[in-house]
Amino acid sequence: MGFGSRMDCCGQFVKYSLFIANFVMFVGGAIVFSLTLWTLVDRSFVNELLGTNLFSGAVYVLLVTSVIICLVSFLGCIGAGKEVKCLLLSYFIIVALVFVTMLIGGVLGYVFRERVQQTMRQEMRSTMALYGSRREITQAWDLTQERLQCCGVDTWHDWNRYGPVPESCCQELFGGQRKECTIFPTITNLYNQGCLHVATNFIRDHAAVIGGTSIAVAILMIFGMIFSCLLFNMIE
Repeated sequence: MGFGSRMDCCGQFVKYSLFIANFVMFVGGAIVFSLTLWTLVDRSFVNELLGTNLFSGAVYVLLVTSVIICLVSFLGCIGAGKEVKCLLLSYFIIVALVFVTMLIGGVLGYVFRERVQQTMRQEMRSTMALYGSRREITQAWDLTQERLQCCGVDTWHDWNRYGPVPESCCQELFGGQRKECTIFPTITNLYNQGCLHVATNFIRDHAAVIGGTSIAVAILMIFGMIFSCLLFNMIE
């Protein structure tokens, strides 16, 4: 395998451009994998309150495709370095398929980013009635209020119709101790912000980072496909 004499300079440029593009793709795929894994772990405590599987679906799609991206970019590096046409052709086909999947995952992340507040308000209010009776709902609310330092949907008064304010609404002191707020709740002993606003920003930030990164990697994959196609045609 090799290049024609008149194509040596151009061929070498395309070859190393493809190698560099694949290296950056590998790094990008690893970043997307880390971000999606971080999001799955970090947002697990609000999973029961989301009210939609769209965000979870987008994250899992990107998690799988980011692993494939890392493997395929390695394949592309070998194909470019060894100048093997069958590897370049396989690389082009796989990258084209993953490109579509990656782009869909990124778009879903942004779609969820705009829909999050509409779905969460309705779902959060419906789950408040189940607090104390369903273990997963109770844990979700407690962890959400503790970690995001919020209380209720829009305000702590939302809990009045369902019973006493949960202890997870009470402001935390040093050493893990909390102020007493369940009997006489006031703005001085509990979290004042509603969880809808705080959780919405929390999820939006995660969705924006993942969606933006995946779209950037998908765009980079276009260059990988172009360079692989050019290199395939240049190899004798």
